[in-house]
Amino acid sequence: MKQFALPIRFGIAVSGSLIAYFLLLSLFNLHTNIFYSLFNGVITGFGIYEAIKYFRLKEGPSFNYGKGFTAGIVTGFVGTLIFTLFFAFYATEINLGFLDELSKVWFRDYNTSEGIVFFTVAIMGFATTLVLTLSFMQLFKTSNNLKRKSV
Repeated sequence: MKQFALPIRFGIAVSGSLIAYFLLLSLFNLHTNIFYSLFNGVITGFGIYEAIKYFRLKEGPSFNYGKGFTAGIVTGFVGTLIFTLFFAFYATEINLGFLDELSKVWFRDYNTSEGIVFFTVAIMGFATTLVLTLSFMQLFKTSNNLKRKSV
């Protein structure tokens, strides 16, 4: 469990940032425009990058691809789970008309239930986490290529 402490802390920070960004958008009534959710990837990506970077510094020479990948996945999944729970709470308890407004704007032809929207939010977060973790690990992994001698 000790090895997951740092990624969990970064995941909580990511979720806090995502929640703050969502609430900031809601102040200006922009939270129903799904194009603003693209910035969620930037927030999540920054958190995952920093988690892997600090985990690498903490582990030192024992850092490997598997440990870094795990740190990134845990960070993103914790952030996504907490944000999805907040999103569900917000949509069902705080702003009861939010999902109707969101559906009216984006899903006119579909009868969407609350569960589908929450599931979509979670899947988007998990997919973003996986892709960004794989991408960032290309920066942090050690090379197994042989060194060339310059002629």
